[in-house]
Amino acid sequence: MTQTNRTDQPVRAPQGRGFGLKEILAVVTLGVVFGFLYYLLVQGWNALAVAMGPFGDLAQNVLIGGWFVVAPLALFVVRRPGAGLVAEIMASIVEFVFLGSPVGPILLLSATVQGLGSELGFALFRYRRYDLVAFLVSGLTTAVFSFIYSTIRFGWLGQTLFETRLALHLTSGLVLCGVLGWLIARALLRTGVLRDLPAGRAAALDRA
Repeated sequence: MTQTNRTDQPVRAPQGRGFGLKEILAVVTLGVVFGFLYYLLVQGWNALAVAMGPFGDLAQNVLIGGWFVVAPLALFVVRRPGAGLVAEIMASIVEFVFLGSPVGPILLLSATVQGLGSELGFALFRYRRYDLVAFLVSGLTTAVFSFIYSTIRFGWLGQTLFETRLALHLTSGLVLCGVLGWLIARALLRTGVLRDLPAGRAAALDRA
């Protein structure tokens, strides 16, 4: 009889709903690290836009999921409602205040929209599920929130290739946020750096 790893399965919500010092430090650290990574992703976006030639404007839709990753990752690590929103906002502050992102302070609004979208994905499971399915749902809900916001902001509705832009946006959310975010979460667990955090403790209980 084989044993199954229950870390990925629905789990009871944490009894303490507040943030302890370790959880706060974890969320802040993730926000700072991903602020730098998001800044680098902007450079990748510019390069891809040039490479795509006349379709360069679609580069942002291809890569958009990469800007969603920190929220579900923070939720996975600390397992507290609101962690995803805080991590996204923290990353945006690092990106435009300390690194001078050309996107500017509007990043705060974008991060808020993305953070809320990610929170919804986990809220649908009452913050009791942190497996691949939860990451995929979170990636999809974030992509939907982000697409609606961007459509209003940039006037995409009615433009040529609107359906293609939507498909790329949603796919990016599923792949870069859902799948890639989940792989990063699993990799962090294997390193042992999460052993004193809710994700690490849940994994330890599953191995017991």
